[in-house]
Amino acid sequence: MPFSLPSSHRLRVVIDTNVVMALWHFRDPALATLADWVGTSAVELLTRADCLDELARVLAYVQFRIEPAQRAQIYATYAQAARCLPEPDDTRLAELDALPRCKDRDDQKFLTLAWLGEADLLLTRDKLLLKLARKSPFRERLRILTPELWQRELLAAEALALSGGES
Repeated sequence: MPFSLPSSHRLRVVIDTNVVMALWHFRDPALATLADWVGTSAVELLTRADCLDELARVLAYVQFRIEPAQRAQIYATYAQAARCLPEPDDTRLAELDALPRCKDRDDQKFLTLAWLGEADLLLTRDKLLLKLARKSPFRERLRILTPELWQRELLAAEALALSGGES
């Protein structure tokens, strides 16, 4: 079932590094609708310094063969598009104690960002993060799904709107 919110609601979205690379470096044509959508005023991308640090490291991986100027451009474009939230204080960190943890410590930062940033969506292809989508309290407050699934929902909502239905 497509996800819908009042059109006045700006969706708060966290995307992990894999999805950032798919959209900004690889420019995956299969995600063209999603790429357009993240640039609209309907979306507020959220990030944090540790997430940006990971992006910088991944952009420098030799297997991607990304020239330094292009690395800097991808990084700057994403960093400018996203709202960088501050590191949480001890009170906010205490909220995380009761939450299920990701088995991959490197991916926990995206879950923490999404939860504390009160995101509506966490877009990822990571199986361990996707598995947490079924666990409480995430399933009640945060949608964790693949970019491909979210794009299908966007296209379904668009088709419904074009046919005169309500989204």
